Amino acid sequence: MSNADLKANRPLSPHLQVYRWPLTMAMSIAHRVTGAGLYVGMLLLAWWLSAAAGGEAYFNFVNRVFGSWLGLIVLFGFTLALVHHMLGGLRHFIWDFGYGLGKPARDRLALANIVLSVAITLLLWLAGYGLRG
Repeated sequence: MSNADLKANRPLSPHLQVYRWPLTMAMSIAHRVTGAGLYVGMLLLAWWLSAAAGGEAYFNFVNRVFGSWLGLIVLFGFTLALVHHMLGGLRHFIWDFGYGLGKPARDRLALANIVLSVAITLLLWLAGYGLRG
C-alpha cells in the first residue's frame, strides 16, 4: 500500500463524534451559549422597559406575553442563562488566581456550576412567586 493510499484513508480532521466530551468542555460551550442567550434576554428587557414607557395598554400587553406559559419558560431560561453565566465567570475568576486548575478541582467546579445554576434559579423563581403573593 502506498503512502498516498494511507493518507486517503485517514480522516481530514478529528470530529466531535470521535471524542468524549469532558465536563469542562461542555461547560465552556454552555458558557458561550448562555452569553449569546443573554443578548436575546436583554432585548426582551428592553422591550419590557419600552412598553413601560409606551403607555398602560402596551405595558399590559407585554406583561400578558411574558406571563403566558411560553413567556414564563423563556424568562425561566433567561434566568438560568444569567445565573449559569455568572457562576461560570466566577469559576474563571477563581482560575485567574491559580486555584482549582487540577483535573479533580476543575471537574468539581464544573459540576458545582451546573448544580448551583439550577438551584439558584429555582430559589429565585420561588422567591419571586412568594413575594408576588
